[in-house]
Amino acid sequence: MCGIVGYIGHREAYPIVLKGLQRLEYRGYDSAGIALYDGKDLNLCKTKGKVADLKELLEKEMSTSGKLGIGHTRWATHGVPNDVNSHPHYSNSGNLVIIHNGIIENYDSLKKELIKRGYTFQSDTDTEVLINLIEDVMTNEKIKLGKAVQLALNQVIGAYAIAVFDKNKPNEIVVAKLGSPLAIGIGEGEFFIASDASPFIEFTDNAIYLEDHEMAIIRLDKDIKIRKIEDDSLVNPYIQKLQLNLEQIEKGGYPHFMLKEIYEQPLAIKDTYRGRLLADEGIIKMAGIEDNMKRFLNADRIIIVACGTSWHAGLVAEYIFEDLARIPVEVEYASEFRYRNPVITEKDVVISISQSGETADTLAAIKLAKSKGAFVFGVCNVVGSSIARETDAGAYTHAGPEIGVASTKAFTTQITVLTLIALRLARAKGTMSSSDYRRHLHELELIPEKVAEALKADKHIQAISKLYKDSRNMLYLGRGYNFPVALEGALKLKEISYIHAEGYPAAEMKHGPIALIDENMPVIIIATKKGHYEKVVSNIQEIKARKGKIIGIVTEGDVSVRELADHVIEVPETLENLSPLLTTIPLQLLSYHIAVMLGKNVDQPRNLAKSVTVE
Repeated sequence: MCGIVGYIGHREAYPIVLKGLQRLEYRGYDSAGIALYDGKDLNLCKTKGKVADLKELLEKEMSTSGKLGIGHTRWATHGVPNDVNSHPHYSNSGNLVIIHNGIIENYDSLKKELIKRGYTFQSDTDTEVLINLIEDVMTNEKIKLGKAVQLALNQVIGAYAIAVFDKNKPNEIVVAKLGSPLAIGIGEGEFFIASDASPFIEFTDNAIYLEDHEMAIIRLDKDIKIRKIEDDSLVNPYIQKLQLNLEQIEKGGYPHFMLKEIYEQPLAIKDTYRGRLLADEGIIKMAGIEDNMKRFLNADRIIIVACGTSWHAGLVAEYIFEDLARIPVEVEYASEFRYRNPVITEKDVVISISQSGETADTLAAIKLAKSKGAFVFGVCNVVGSSIARETDAGAYTHAGPEIGVASTKAFTTQITVLTLIALRLARAKGTMSSSDYRRHLHELELIPEKVAEALKADKHIQAISKLYKDSRNMLYLGRGYNFPVALEGALKLKEISYIHAEGYPAAEMKHGPIALIDENMPVIIIATKKGHYEKVVSNIQEIKARKGKIIGIVTEGDVSVRELADHVIEVPETLENLSPLLTTIPLQLLSYHIAVMLGKNVDQPRNLAKSVTVE
């Protein structure tokens, strides 16, 4: 869950590496470090805290010169966040330096063996074990760094994206990947290394994404050599043109990335269905579905695997697929699915959902499903990501980069893609009438402007947030399509404000949670006109009778809930199965404003990282 960045070339490395770390800080931000080498002196600086803390310390205490540099921003796994456990790490000789994203699961046994051989360790990290293992192999076998990295990694169990250099070879960096993402940017006489392409987008649009079990030796004035770690076979590098621009990864005048991304949703949803949805012609075009239509139509069931916000999008999709296409759906936490010996057959379709396309548990679930013969379809946002490469087919959300750790536009664009798939399958199966199908297409086409309309309640939501920012607990309720939205709303509040919140089906309230309700308990209840409206109004009355504070998410023009609730937030009217795309908007804004008012770091909440690339 860490961010790694490196540079070797004709420029000064420091400004490139530092800027790269700032862009990768969404991946981890409890400590950071940089190593710079000018061919003579190796300068290393690392510290607990943010990249800004590193910059201040580094520019005060050491030289920033050098044409080779590597940097790291950390999300702690082994060892508490402190200066010593921060990356980069030296080998015992001081010659080798490493940065690492991932987990070495057998580090303890390796460490004990290295201690027997006389190695000492300054940190509690698995990464320091790895760099000393590489040095041990290099010394004992009397081989070059690249070969030593390869042999050492064949002894390792776990996940990694690493960059290593030897100060005796200032023109070379060795990188390798298993499970954690690694991109190599190729410039004119220079190379860039990073967890994603954002650190080098202004320098080059040519990139190689390493596959699992691959390593690359990057030398100045030579072509990159990529080899398989397991058998040393050469791999022909595939250079991609990046579909990313600098403007997309800057805040654009917003105080936080999260707020920017909330407001980007009208365009993000439109970009997601652009070229796929032709409402006037009654057509949905998705190559990944058309090319594999028989697999979907002949499936006994669809299994959706995901984590976090993506799991909530999968729950919405369960309602949509079963309602429209009449296909049985099961939604699984990827982390549980892979370990419970699930029953999977060749007649199953597995849909994996991930914003980053690098989620470790989801990737493992994909591999399990494929081993059982299931057809695996991926939904993710990042072009060239591991999930995009591992799945049999798929669809990108085209949401653009999402930097804020708490997902917002990922949720709505995932639902958009899944809705398109469900509608296309429903039409193919004949489970929807032609008129109902076209009505859904036209209404989906209107969703971006309705999201824009929902965003106009921002000031009103800000005022409500001020009243409830000091609450210790909140309850979120919804029914049908909006039950997953209640779960997602509660998750957003927990993630960025650290207020305890729970989401429940509204009807389940009286099966336990109603015991929590008193005058100090704010209850956010989604009560749109479409879908069990009268039942939800009855639930609101039960809350009001127990003096709970009620915030209602209602359809424009609602009267009944307005008479009962302490506050109402209106969203435009739409079809019931599209309502999650609108009802989630006020919940995102409510969480955002409460967190800002509490002085929390909205984009980088404590203990979290954007891309969960380890178990």
